[in-house]
Amino acid sequence: MSLRDRLDAEARAAGFVSVGVCRPGAIADAPARLKTFLDQGHHGQMAWMAERTAWRGDPTALWPAARSVVMLAHSYAPEHDPLDDLEKPAHGALSVYAQGRDYHDVVKKALKRVARWMVAEADCEVKVFVDTAPVMEKPLAQAAGIGWQGKHTNLLSRDFGNWVFLGAIFTTLDLPPDAAEGEHCGSCRKCLDVCPTDAFPAPFRLDARRCISYLTIEHRGPVDPELRGKMGNRIYGCDDCLAVCPWNKFAVQASDIRYHGPHRAPALADLAVLNDADFRTVFAGSPIKRIGRDRMVRNVCYAIGNSGQERLRPVVQDLCEDADEAVADAARWAVERL
Repeated sequence: MSLRDRLDAEARAAGFVSVGVCRPGAIADAPARLKTFLDQGHHGQMAWMAERTAWRGDPTALWPAARSVVMLAHSYAPEHDPLDDLEKPAHGALSVYAQGRDYHDVVKKALKRVARWMVAEADCEVKVFVDTAPVMEKPLAQAAGIGWQGKHTNLLSRDFGNWVFLGAIFTTLDLPPDAAEGEHCGSCRKCLDVCPTDAFPAPFRLDARRCISYLTIEHRGPVDPELRGKMGNRIYGCDDCLAVCPWNKFAVQASDIRYHGPHRAPALADLAVLNDADFRTVFAGSPIKRIGRDRMVRNVCYAIGNSGQERLRPVVQDLCEDADEAVADAARWAVERL
């Protein structure tokens, strides 16, 4: 077997459903696309996206010694239809990726296994990245032939749908690159039409400021009143555009059982009363932990306000004078809605 064939075998043994290779300079159009996104303000409060743009748009600047980029996909496909949780008004809908173990831990461990193998087999240098560095994983994955960025801007594939995490291994090893993947969305608009907040100004373009995933995770302070009612019971992320993609009929089983964890559709009344310590305990080891108690309870208040559940009024009534003004504002809004 060639080194590349053995790399593929090692990656799959580590739990990855797909592996591809591209040159670091394979995404020449990325800087211009990134600049347009930032100039239009579509990144909202995510100031980190406007930082280190030279590295983000050009992987050759991030590590000039790199000769190849190995892109890998790790499946977290759900065992249920995520849209079902939207029909439970007294419960919170959590993005599938956040219902179990933090994917950073799971994917990085698998990436490091492959990276160590590469070093041992080919005496090369490597750098491993999982969503924590200025790396544009989705364009690189498309350049590496893993899939393409769909109209919802997420990566998808005819082989495994769109329920995947991406990891990157930059290496000094000169590997033969794969052919880039083309776009196969056709005339389908399901992901665009299902969005509750009309966050897609056009196919293949996302305005994060209207995206529920952004609003519940990245946005600090009160959410625009015009958008609160459209959030429904979504309290951490939103999977609507992912869940309706027809290519998910080819989704493969999640790479790690820990992705299917304990945090599916928790009761809103239980979350609303969490203090900082309780929040950290409940969501230990979960990606949800990073948003903190205040942002989560703010989201919960919006969900309660949208629930139509009169019995939940006392829960938010007690939060109307919360120390965090965004929580207090959300609670007062919820009381008025109910």
